[in-house]
Amino acid sequence: MLVYSSIFCVAKGDIASSTGRTRPLDIKTFHSLNRLGAPVISPNQKQALFTTSCYDAKKNRTCTYLSYIDIVSGNITQLTDSSAGSNNPVSNPLWFDNQTVGFLRQGALYMQTLHANSSVSIVYNPLVPISNVIFHGDTLTFIAAVFPNATLEQSAELRKNKPSDSSMVFDNLWARHWDAWMTTEKPTLFAARVTRTEKSKWRVGHATNLAKRLPHFNDARVGWTVDNYEVDAQGQQAAFIVRRPAVDMAWATDVDIYVTPTNVSRPRLLTSGVYGAASNPAFSWDGRQLAWLQMETPGYEADINRIFLHTFATRKTVAIAYDWGQSPQSLTWSRDSSTLYAVTNDRGRSLIVAIDVATGRRKQLTTHGSATGVRTADRRHILYLNSKVHRPADLHILDVGSGASQQLTEANKDKLRDVYLGHAENFWFVGARGDRVHAWLVRPYGFNRQRRYPVALLLHGGPQQASTQGFVHGLWNPNMYASAGFVTVQLNFHGSPGYSRNFTDSVRYKWGDYPYVDVMSCIDYVSSHYNFVDSNRIVALGGSFGGYLANWLNGHTDRFCALVAHAGKFSTVSGYYSTDELWFPEHDLGKPWEPSGRDILEENNPERFAANFKTPTLFSHGERDFRIPISESLSAWAMLRRRNIPSRLVYFPGESHWITKPANAIRWYTEVLDWITSWTNTTAPYRIR
Repeated sequence: MLVYSSIFCVAKGDIASSTGRTRPLDIKTFHSLNRLGAPVISPNQKQALFTTSCYDAKKNRTCTYLSYIDIVSGNITQLTDSSAGSNNPVSNPLWFDNQTVGFLRQGALYMQTLHANSSVSIVYNPLVPISNVIFHGDTLTFIAAVFPNATLEQSAELRKNKPSDSSMVFDNLWARHWDAWMTTEKPTLFAARVTRTEKSKWRVGHATNLAKRLPHFNDARVGWTVDNYEVDAQGQQAAFIVRRPAVDMAWATDVDIYVTPTNVSRPRLLTSGVYGAASNPAFSWDGRQLAWLQMETPGYEADINRIFLHTFATRKTVAIAYDWGQSPQSLTWSRDSSTLYAVTNDRGRSLIVAIDVATGRRKQLTTHGSATGVRTADRRHILYLNSKVHRPADLHILDVGSGASQQLTEANKDKLRDVYLGHAENFWFVGARGDRVHAWLVRPYGFNRQRRYPVALLLHGGPQQASTQGFVHGLWNPNMYASAGFVTVQLNFHGSPGYSRNFTDSVRYKWGDYPYVDVMSCIDYVSSHYNFVDSNRIVALGGSFGGYLANWLNGHTDRFCALVAHAGKFSTVSGYYSTDELWFPEHDLGKPWEPSGRDILEENNPERFAANFKTPTLFSHGERDFRIPISESLSAWAMLRRRNIPSRLVYFPGESHWITKPANAIRWYTEVLDWITSWTNTTAPYRIR
């Protein structure tokens, strides 16, 4: 049993509180916050590695450095450089042994001991950059992009001899994904044996391509990739995820799991006869079983995840906890291989649930916030990251027997010492179909019950996604709008997971119906139940499906002073033809050349109601967004400008579906907060521009 000392940075009270705080969460403070990576447990279960990332706006540099925490004493030791000017950010921490750690820098693997002032040395620097490295037993596995039927060395040579023209030729519709075009170089899984020399150096042997015997591996025209993988604790077997190479890759969700020995490419398919998407393979610690998450409905990317379990001795696969109505997002095994710890979305929270492998019985282990990065520390304890709306993610340790959880770090204690962060206040209202719909609000900075405040309504993506009550480092952090002077509301409209499967599935064919009814019912509820809300000053903001919904609102109501549509679909018809994943619109709406599909697409098409648009709208979009191409925002913006309706386009040439570069995110928040404060006649508590 682990004993924890009082050295731990346990919070005595919430970082975020409206009491005694002197300044709002401004744009630059928000983007300077530290972000912790998931813990990586040492072989002796006494220490954990984790990364910390932070951004320096003055230098326009992000640093990522490595630290480890002694789980027994609580002491934290920083191992690598943390200066924002450093050009050597680290990633992918791992343990070689209890005293030696590894990490990636610029596609090469390095090592460092835990001793004070220890030097960093290179372990493996192949000619092709590597990623997603795992070291178990004496086996090093990694992902590297190689040409068909080529080794790492041969691929490096082929890169040097590229043709003089830049053309790309495709027959398969799976030609691009998210923000990248498919090339003939395929991200592929490799394994190599590692030995230790007399001078305590680590030597990596020949790398074996474990995916080489896959169907169509050598076909340059098929754009499959190894998306993620896992290796057993003994380093003897690898399980990897790959989209089934076929002509229908762009409209089928058949994602398979293969298992292979790590010393030879001998992949064996485990998901034959199941045509939904498989994900999250996880080996039991004894190496005897493999669990994974499996969708069963072909073509439905938001289908419920079932837990499948394969036993290697019998080669049989069964489902466990099949009657569970929740859709888990990740799986982690207990050290004794008797329990699976699943993270699942439950009513706006990401909770950890223990599942008995033998019986399927479930026990909820956490009750609040958003849990990620779950790792088993020993037989009784879990290490994980947990955040709340008013608290950025920190490392926690959980006793799975008693349910007691203890916070181990306070990564942003100094940066948030005098900063206001509001709590989420839950409420429920009656929405579409007469269903109860969940929402919450965050009160504005400097809240005074005698005043009336504008409302910022945040619309999540999907539609089969959900807002959760965790701390968001991206574009949709509710406290960023609360600190600009808004009562900030988030709702999980129909389609959101975490309530019931029927609630999630109900949005099919109803994109413009049920979510719209929920949004309007939500603002009616807020306006009538909170006397500090100014119902004449409401704005709505959303990205992806939330951007689509903002466009839909513009054609159906004038209740909003202004709208913000980020990467939102304007036409369901043109959006179908230009997206990278056809299975999504085909399942939810239909095919535009079929009469029934065309009718449903048009019923849910914001562009069909373009003549009704009248609300000032800010559009933002990244050039490299292949999910919802920038033509959607350009079209809606052109229509509004041509009709002399106030509108603005914020264009990011180097971004994709998300705004990921910190400097661009700062610009995005600056433009958005300026837009909504201007149109609601709101004076922000700090200077936005």
